[in-house]
Amino acid sequence: MTKKTAKVAEPSYQFDAIVIGTGPGGEGVAMQLAKAGQKVAVIERYEAVGGGCTHWGTIPSKALRHSVSRLIEYNTTSLFSENQVARHVTFQDIMSHASGVIKKQSRLRTSFYDRNRVSLIHGEASFVDKNTIQIVRPDGSKDLITARQIALATGSRPYSPKDIDFNHPRIYNSDTILSLKHEPQNIIIYGAGVIGSEYASIFRGMGVKVDLVNMRDRLLSFLDAEISDALSYHLWNNGVVIRHTETYKSVQGHDDCVIMELESGKRMKADCLLFANGRTGNTDMLNLDAVGLKADSRGQLRVDENYRTEIDNIFAVGDVIGYPSLASAAYNQGRSAAEAMISGKANSGLVEDIPTGIYTIPEISSVGKNEQELTALKVPYEVGRAQFKHLARAQIASTTVGSLKILFHRETKEVLGIHCFGERASEIVHIGQAIMQQKDGGNTIDYFVNTTFNYPTMAEAYRVAALNGLNRIF
Repeated sequence: MTKKTAKVAEPSYQFDAIVIGTGPGGEGVAMQLAKAGQKVAVIERYEAVGGGCTHWGTIPSKALRHSVSRLIEYNTTSLFSENQVARHVTFQDIMSHASGVIKKQSRLRTSFYDRNRVSLIHGEASFVDKNTIQIVRPDGSKDLITARQIALATGSRPYSPKDIDFNHPRIYNSDTILSLKHEPQNIIIYGAGVIGSEYASIFRGMGVKVDLVNMRDRLLSFLDAEISDALSYHLWNNGVVIRHTETYKSVQGHDDCVIMELESGKRMKADCLLFANGRTGNTDMLNLDAVGLKADSRGQLRVDENYRTEIDNIFAVGDVIGYPSLASAAYNQGRSAAEAMISGKANSGLVEDIPTGIYTIPEISSVGKNEQELTALKVPYEVGRAQFKHLARAQIASTTVGSLKILFHRETKEVLGIHCFGERASEIVHIGQAIMQQKDGGNTIDYFVNTTFNYPTMAEAYRVAALNGLNRIF
């Protein structure tokens, strides 16, 4: 007689999944799981949802940028500046507008969790074991909740070296700069990455003298060289002092100024300092040791192509896993991670060919390969260009600075890269991105020649650039 083997019952959990963090990554995971019928809990340490993207990063800085860009437009348009009196607004004036946008975004995102019956819990989360999370609530009380799977979307915070006193009232990082109360006449921005370059544009647009310290030999070296050069020239032409290949030696905060000494021996003095040199993943509060996970020196976790960490039921998305550290990518990473949590495999194609959006004044955006990469790969490509100053819409709107560049294969005419510098670049790039994603011969520069674009529009730049490039083929 065959002896029956007893079936081991699966452990009982309160939730199918727990998501830690309500930024774009956490929201992407939670919404996708909820729509698949899973019982989901989301933990947020702050009072309002949205994460760093909504409260300290993407939304406030882009709202600031938009206001300053409109201020520049007003002051440089002859229609409004005939009396020669420039309009001036304070940092606090602009932030009051940004705070309204932040509240609207947070309220909207909160409604998503209500509508999809996701349990939203406020408190500080940490691991007890791989299926159990402890929550310390704002009043100090503690709860334990359990789930079959857990997704980490805890985001990042500005990297803050210990030898700089960030408690000093004149020393800021990219989070605390939003609470700037006084009106600086000059500012030192240390770090010329995306955040540093964006804030250099914003402060210079407000008439503040800017010293931009760059540790590398060119701005945003990951960009197409011509686009990087265009940004450098534009900042320089607007009065920003850029100091390349420099690192700081010391920073001293005084009652009336900040003094930075560089390793090269140079000394700079300004009303305040914005330190914008990288970010650190928010993992130190999670008690990762309890589950055997270890973050790297920048607080980031390693994941596989399915966004799974070294622990089989724990996933991670967004800034906490490093590159590309973009809100747009984090949301898609979250959706892909949710697919992997449900079926075991993520749709990784969602996060390929991610467009770069840099909100300097003017904007920069690109997708696909740049000229340096194609040259190194020995791809026979050609270039099509459209200068914004030749477009009727740009002339009407007085946004004539910038250009669109299309890189395409000389023989197949396949579009290989789109690079744009100018107002609305982050919107313009998506037209090219859509064509690049087409299959079975649909990706061709001929599309831009054979399609009728509204006139006058900025989108017309694609037709101009395509004709310019095709004229080079022989």
